[in-house]
Amino acid sequence: VQLQASGGCLVQAGGSLRLSCAASGTIFRVTSMGWYRQAPGKERDLVAVISSGDSINYGDSVKGRFTISGDNFKNMAYLQMNDLEPEDTAVYYCSFHVKRAVYLEPEVYWGQGTLVTVSS
Repeated sequence: VQLQASGGCLVQAGGSLRLSCAASGTIFRVTSMGWYRQAPGKERDLVAVISSGDSINYGDSVKGRFTISGDNFKNMAYLQMNDLEPEDTAVYYCSFHVKRAVYLEPEVYWGQGTLVTVSS
């Protein structure tokens, strides 16, 4: 299973950006889709995650500004980011829990990351 994240770029503070993540390979079911980010010199933190049953959790710093969504038919996840702040500058990674067959437990897969830079 491979994940491909895209959509990162340079944007001004207050602007909006939409990230996408596409999964490919042998996929029976995606049980959760998530976005994480890592700023220079910092640990990787949760941005948002959506699980089976549409349970959604957001990191405290993005609540009210970012929206995660997923398309289980296309095996894609999206992250709509509004009112961006310089503190949102980071490499954004997508991560899916994927069942590759009905009899297998979900495994975690990561995308390669896409850079979001927010200028002040």
